[in-house]
Amino acid sequence: MQIIVLRFFLIFFFSITSFGQAKKYVIHTAAFYNFENLFDTIDDIYTNDDEWTPNGAQNWTTEKYNQKLQNLSKVISEIGTPENPNAPVFIGGSEIENRGVLEDLVKQPGLLSFDYGIIHFDSPDKRGIDVALLYQKKFFKPTTFSNIPLYILKNKNVEEEKKEESTDEEAIIKKENNRVFTRDQLLITGFLEGEEISIIVNHWPSRSGGEKATSEYREAAGKLNRKIIDSLQQINPNAKVITMGDLNDGPYNKSIKTAFGAKAKKSEVPEFGTYNPFEEMAKRGMGTTAFRDSWDIFDQIIITQSLIKPDFSSFKFWKAGIFNKPYLIQNSGKYKGYPLRHSTNEVGFSDHFPVYIYLIKEM
Repeated sequence: MQIIVLRFFLIFFFSITSFGQAKKYVIHTAAFYNFENLFDTIDDIYTNDDEWTPNGAQNWTTEKYNQKLQNLSKVISEIGTPENPNAPVFIGGSEIENRGVLEDLVKQPGLLSFDYGIIHFDSPDKRGIDVALLYQKKFFKPTTFSNIPLYILKNKNVEEEKKEESTDEEAIIKKENNRVFTRDQLLITGFLEGEEISIIVNHWPSRSGGEKATSEYREAAGKLNRKIIDSLQQINPNAKVITMGDLNDGPYNKSIKTAFGAKAKKSEVPEFGTYNPFEEMAKRGMGTTAFRDSWDIFDQIIITQSLIKPDFSSFKFWKAGIFNKPYLIQNSGKYKGYPLRHSTNEVGFSDHFPVYIYLIKEM
């Protein structure tokens, strides 16, 4: 019976991913979602999670935690519809406390049939929040994965610090005390239906302390991301790389435009360059998160030039979107129109909307 059900699903999947008059395509959705404070209710003595416990400021109970999981599972299962009725083949996530919350998430009834695998590492972030990747095992087969640390120092970038590097123990302690602890960048390489693809999941340093004062931290994150892509392209010049995450900057900021080097138009992307489909959306006033009635697109998916070539004999980028269905939007009060996040009266979803892209291949 299980084999029959699976076969029916695949026939359904392929038959409804046809578009255009003459050609048919296989379609997959790749997505990113900031889960916003996906904490369990257990007090972890090694992280600053006290707020998200039953006795904490959020009064975070088991009932609220379960509701949060149910809410997130609904969103994940629907990202990319109606063009693709299948849930994302892989989805990057941020603001994740530990692997356990992800195990609880993928076991939700709304996600169980997709059989998501989990790739997660603990990051040195002081709040104890990490990034991770969920992937559908029947379509994506990871081969290698690693967490790549972002080393940045307060008011001083790493390259400058290296010039003054000392083996003296006191200098080493001073460096550690001056380090800005943030999320690692998660690199995964694997095969999507037989095609090699690499994914980098990010949650760049926040703007806490001011946008300008912390810009250099995100610029360092952009440079690291670019170095990862460069290393992949040195091994394989045609490497298909998708970088995704909450970058805490808009597509027009220096961290993305200069440090990372993303382009807004396909025609501007050089060989080995990167394309950011969300920059044009930002210019049209769209957003994934809002602050003081000002919208911005902090959540982005950026792809290498190898994914925008016009030949669809292998998986290529089709189009991108922001998943902002009405049920994800606050419909009353001071924050009417904002993403529906957690409050004292309602568990909500997240203070960010998810983003996604479609990958298509001619059948």
